[in-house]
Amino acid sequence: MRPYFCKKQAVKPLFYLTVFAILVSCNSGGSKAPDDVKVMPPVPAFGYSVVNTFPHDTSSYTEGLLIYKDNMYESTGEFGKSKLIQVDAKTGKAIRKIDLDSKYFGEGISIIRDTVYQLTYQTKVVFVYTLKDFKKIKEFTINTEGWGMTTDGKELIASDGSSYLYYYDPSTFHLLRKQEITEAGSLSYNLNELEYIDGYIYANQWQQPYIFKIDPASGQIVAKADFSEITNRIKAKYPTADVMNGIAYDPSTKKIYITGKYWPDLYEVQFSK
Repeated sequence: MRPYFCKKQAVKPLFYLTVFAILVSCNSGGSKAPDDVKVMPPVPAFGYSVVNTFPHDTSSYTEGLLIYKDNMYESTGEFGKSKLIQVDAKTGKAIRKIDLDSKYFGEGISIIRDTVYQLTYQTKVVFVYTLKDFKKIKEFTINTEGWGMTTDGKELIASDGSSYLYYYDPSTFHLLRKQEITEAGSLSYNLNELEYIDGYIYANQWQQPYIFKIDPASGQIVAKADFSEITNRIKAKYPTADVMNGIAYDPSTKKIYITGKYWPDLYEVQFSK
């Protein structure tokens, strides 16, 4: 809300007393700046530690990363280079993979009940595969760009680079609802790759070295971590590396992994509370 100000007017000497009265009214009367505007405190930081480091394929423009039943899967982007891959997390090598048609730019992935869902960027197409053989069985269309995706085990949760998350029915990809995401009372932005961990949604912020911790009940970012140290180290080691993107959680081991586009490393990290 804008504060209230008295308007300035041209003043002639004969009107000094009138102007004085107006000024007194402005500064002591009933019209004044509201004192009930709440200033939200900044979002608290959460820390992390690097537990282990593994190789990552530097040809992978990582858009989606996850672990399902102890296996790591990755979706990569770029036209003519997009893939769906099952990855050996310890070596960075592909166990199996399929290429997308060159007109598609691969984006986030999620798996529910042995079914793989893969977003595409601006073509607004969602591919559905069987997990055992990566056989495409369905295609859905959505009304937004595809960026990141995760699941709470019941619904698919997607981002489109905006301030919103979108909740879909996995069987029909019908949009159930969308949720506004805020940071310290203001709209967030550039929400990208997503991962659901212990009741919270974690999100990369595109072009920034941050991972957000989002409360899905309120849509508020309740904490954020700054990975500048790792991203700067990666850039020094491999100058062609792009932004951080990729969060994977293994519920059976409680391990968390992060990486980025064209990164040479995959990190096992531990988040602080």
